[in-house]
Amino acid sequence: MDSPPLYRRLADHYLAAIRAGTLEPGDKLPSLRSLMRLHDISLSTALQLCRAMESEGFVEARDRAGYFVRRPRRLAIAPMEEPAAGVAPDPAQFVGIHARVSDFVTRRRQVDIAVDFSTARGSPALYPAQALRAGMMRLLRRQPELLTTASPSRSRTPLREAAARRGLRVGMTLSPDEVLVTNGCIEALNLALRAVAQPGDTVAVESPTFYGLLQVLESLGMRALEIPTSPQTGLSVEALEMAIEAYGRSIKAVVVVPHLQNPLGSVMPDSHKERLVALCERHAIALIEDDTYSELLDCETPPRAIKSWDASGNVIHCASLHKILAPGLRLGWISAGRWHGRVEMLKYAQTRSNEELGQWAAGEFMNTGAYDRHLRRLREQLRQQRERTADAIAAHFPSGTRLNLPPGGLQLWVELPDRLSSATVFDSALQERILVAPGTLFSNSSRFDHCLRINCGWPFETKVEAALRRLGEIVCEAAGGTGTRAPQAEAGATRRRLQSTSASAA
Repeated sequence: MDSPPLYRRLADHYLAAIRAGTLEPGDKLPSLRSLMRLHDISLSTALQLCRAMESEGFVEARDRAGYFVRRPRRLAIAPMEEPAAGVAPDPAQFVGIHARVSDFVTRRRQVDIAVDFSTARGSPALYPAQALRAGMMRLLRRQPELLTTASPSRSRTPLREAAARRGLRVGMTLSPDEVLVTNGCIEALNLALRAVAQPGDTVAVESPTFYGLLQVLESLGMRALEIPTSPQTGLSVEALEMAIEAYGRSIKAVVVVPHLQNPLGSVMPDSHKERLVALCERHAIALIEDDTYSELLDCETPPRAIKSWDASGNVIHCASLHKILAPGLRLGWISAGRWHGRVEMLKYAQTRSNEELGQWAAGEFMNTGAYDRHLRRLREQLRQQRERTADAIAAHFPSGTRLNLPPGGLQLWVELPDRLSSATVFDSALQERILVAPGTLFSNSSRFDHCLRINCGWPFETKVEAALRRLGEIVCEAAGGTGTRAPQAEAGATRRRLQSTSASAA
């Protein structure tokens, strides 16, 4: 496995010293010549490591003086508060998330959006399109019948083999035959829920949670019971235990995103995962793991999957390539444990088999070293984009704003000051052709109306920076002008820059 380049390893060395307080804001870094001598590196490498730390906001260059340690603005923003886990959750709510999401989708389609911060999606440039295209062409030369032959329901494709093999890295022992390919993770969740619950049953979910899951539950006639979720450690096992005591056998399943939870970005510690598996096993409640984001964590080896603690088949593992490799292929998979046979029949009844060309191309790519190299590049690019987005929010949003800066992923969860309504911000931003995801989408209640989810998947270019600046002005205006606010002339200039960059891009 390739190691990071030398300049990156040295930059991480100095960043560790800054985070530990060994180097404090205002301290001067060794000069370029001193770095060359200390580490036996070239001038080019010394410049690269300094510029890497500068781009991440931890050092600043001063004319003719060198590089000095600074504190990124984003670190001055207060973190999210922890939810109250010692209070029994509200009764299951079923208040029509479809209407809310339908309104959001309809309104965004009526506007020529200049900058879209609403979707948890990466720029097409982040993914290895050329390698996948070349792989498909080789496959079609080798197996031209892939496009004209119906896919067998139990075809053992390279994707199934790659998913099983990579499962070993996160503690799962799966046979390729236990991996069922789906149309993205959303179909995997549909199948899992239909396998373990019936209309009218209650399903425990994180709060806030991905609005697509709330849509699925409503479409299946199931009730969502929202469990308090920490922005740091994920779903509260203590609150879930209280809910089980209160609602007993009516809870048929728990759905959880343990790594980079959507929208909070939290990561569940191993001790919590183990307790969650034991709790669900003890009460005969199916545990559905959505592991879409774990490969985007800022670490070389992803943490253990929840299913790695499963000894009885009570955990259903769902995953996808939609965020990490090929959004256009809509490839996901499910390993359904003791419900495998039922899920297989539900899949057959619902959509039959997926086409095979994408499975072969993606699977063969995943079985090469190029896949891990792609993931390292993707994680690094997303890290830079998240940090620059967080810096822009810290610079342009009013005081009292909070955010959670996760250790990976595509998005930031932002809490507006004074419980300002995100619906108000959404309306104003949409008039400026800026699209955000209001917090009301992520719950069947209004408890997150004062939050926004901001996508960081697009390169931090002039258009994105101008849109974040204007969004900060909109928040300030909605808050009555409190906090940091740009003068009116500057606000107008920001709008004009956004419009001109949008027009040139079109």
